[in-house]
Formats: sequence, C-alpha cells, structure tokens
Amino acid sequence: MTGQLYAIGEALIDFVPNQTDLDLKDVQQFKRVMGGAPANVAVAVAKLGGKSQFVSKLGEDAFGDHIVEQLEQSQVGTTWVRRTKEANTGLAFVSLKKDGQRDFSFYRKPSADMLLSIEEVKDIMTNKDDIVHFCSVDLIDAPIKEAHRTLLDQAVRSNTLISFDPNVRLPLWESAEACKQAIDEFIPYAHLLKISDEELTFITGIEDEEEALESLFRGNVAWVIYTRGPKGALLKSKFGHHVEHHGFQVEAIDTTGAGDAFIGSFIYQMQKHRISLQQLPEVSSNKILEMLSFSNGYAALTTLKNGAVDALPPLEEVEAFITNNRP
Repeated sequence: MTGQLYAIGEALIDFVPNQTDLDLKDVQQFKRVMGGAPANVAVAVAKLGGKSQFVSKLGEDAFGDHIVEQLEQSQVGTTWVRRTKEANTGLAFVSLKKDGQRDFSFYRKPSADMLLSIEEVKDIMTNKDDIVHFCSVDLIDAPIKEAHRTLLDQAVRSNTLISFDPNVRLPLWESAEACKQAIDEFIPYAHLLKISDEELTFITGIEDEEEALESLFRGNVAWVIYTRGPKGALLKSKFGHHVEHHGFQVEAIDTTGAGDAFIGSFIYQMQKHRISLQQLPEVSSNKILEMLSFSNGYAALTTLKNGAVDALPPLEEVEAFITNNRP
C-alpha cells in the first residue's frame, strides 16, 4: 500500500437523537458525533488500515477541537486541516425514523469549511498512486468550491485517480437546480463516480435506470458505482464491466454514514490492491465483485449502530461478517 487518500470537503458535528421515530422538532436530547461525508470517508479508510489525509477548514472552537481529536485518534492526517476565527465549525441536527432513515437541519451560514481557499490547498501535490475524493456539499458558491477545483486540476495533471460521491443534501442549497448544476459541473473530473438510487434520477434527469447510468459516462468518468441500499450495488465501467452484488440483509438502526462507509471501504480496497488510474481497465470482474461484497458488508455493519464515525467497524469485524453471511 503506497499511495494515500486526500478527502476534501466538510467536517461538522452531527447531533443525533437519543430517541428514534420522532420529528426533529420533538427530539429533546442529542448525542454529539463527528460527521461530514468527506471526513467520514477519510476515517473509514484509516480505520481499515489505509492512509488518508483530510483537507478542510474548521473553526477555532470546541467543536473544531473535537473533530481534530477524532481524526487524529483514527489515524487520519490533519496536515491540511486549517483553522479560522472567521466562522464556526458547522453543525447538523438529525432525527431518525424507525427504519434508520434521517432528517437533517444544518447550521452553517457560513461554516468554517466554506472558507477554505485556493491559497490553502495549492501546495498539495498528489501523485499517480494517490486518490482524491470529494462530495457535493461544499461545491456551493463559496471559496471552498474553487479550492476543490484547484486540488482537482492538480490531481488531473498528476494522473491521480479522482473519486466523487455527490451525496446530495438539498437543504444546504438555495435551490435544487443550483445543486444539480454544481454536480453536473464537477462530474467530468471524476474517474470513479458513486451514486445512489435516491440520487440517480435527480442528477441525470432520466427516469430509465439503464439510460441514466449510461449518461454518467462523460469527461473522465470510467467507473460508476450504483448503490441501492439493502439491495446491494453494481459497478459499470466504460471498459465493459457490469458487476452486481446483492448486498446483505440487516435490521438497520441508523443509516447515517452508510454511503460514506461504502465508498470509504471501496477506496481502501483500491489502495490495498494498488488500483491506480492506469489499472482501471485491467481489473477483473471477479476482483470487482469481491470489492463490492466487502463494501456492501462494511456499509451494512455501520447501520447497526448510531452515528457515522462511531459505527465504522475495524477490518476483522467486517471480514468475519462477510464470511458468516456468504450464501
């Protein structure tokens, strides 16, 4: 394992309820946990034994201190985590339904991550063994959008593999159209695009599943992973791969961070198997099936506990789960 992950974007504090099946307005007690999709992905990679760096900005406040501590305890590099007094660390309040689905209310107008600037990322030099991962929450009209573009342009020049999980969060946008436009603008950067069944029609504007997936192959996009919750996931590639894994059936308690766990564990496997941009055409369908199985198992396990980072299991636990649940 030689390269490392650079995950850029938001880290925030999720306040998750101590009670489930209540509307957010009725929740009386919350537990504080670290959140933010790119941060969750960086932690998943590190917890599994991979190498990751987190690239963001936090407030000079207690919540920012907590996030830095959590990242460092998880062995995530914080060299590129900046701090500021100009804005606070972002907050999100979450309510949970009985089936583990969520409702969010965000406090970030602005939050510190939104202020990450071009100057603060321009010296990050990735190489062909690294992976850069990003999501859409911080592609809003703020300095961090151009910081993303700067890091991604450098990654393209260095033949670094780029991974994009849109991870749509419409309450954070002025309009659904603004969110869709930003995702459309950044999809061509990605070599690996992960998209969920809840997002496909919104992002593509196409109802037919097969046609919608095919429409995503533009720009650099070479692999598309389509996640379908408890129904598993499939990977299509522009090289002819079409691989499906059925997933694992569990009684979900909290789906927070399950998508982040999936893509984080997938990136970890790319590091483990040394799959760089140049190797994408050569990976066998059997290897891809093995990787989808692992990531489906990892994501399923995270839904059995509350929170995102706290629910991420170690490598031994997911290997045992997959072994015990083989058909």
